[in-house]
Amino acid sequence: MELLAVRIEKPDDINLILGQSHFIKTVEDLHEALAGSVPGLKFGIAFCESSGPALVRKSGTDAELTNLAAENCLRLGAGHCFLIFLRNAFPINVLAAVKAVPEVVGLHCATANPVEVVLVETAQGRAILGVVDGMKTKGIETDQDVAHRKEFLRKIGYKL
Repeated sequence: MELLAVRIEKPDDINLILGQSHFIKTVEDLHEALAGSVPGLKFGIAFCESSGPALVRKSGTDAELTNLAAENCLRLGAGHCFLIFLRNAFPINVLAAVKAVPEVVGLHCATANPVEVVLVETAQGRAILGVVDGMKTKGIETDQDVAHRKEFLRKIGYKL
């Protein structure tokens, strides 16, 4: 058994959702869920099939994001994981739709931060053990930090 850390390669302004699913039709069902959740959403999806031909399945509305998701999934190579890249949208806009897809077993992260995926590789294949989402925490917020957080959330329209 070998432990690995694989960094997700993406532009800084792209959000991602990394999850686990269980069936070949996942990529199509995720596509439909995303397309129906935010009009004009730009996204790319890839899914690591873990039986039969064991291919990376892909779909999306943005060729760059779709290819980037597929390349990252191939590097992960972990059975039944999926990766969604979002352009000009936040995961919060689509998480309910993604979670509602019947094949989705769970989510590992939803972020724009740098992500490292911690994997284990055995003779059978690879599995995701967890993720490193962003950086190590530096401290506890001050009153000034609270004010900045509240101002930011209102500026981007998530709080009134």
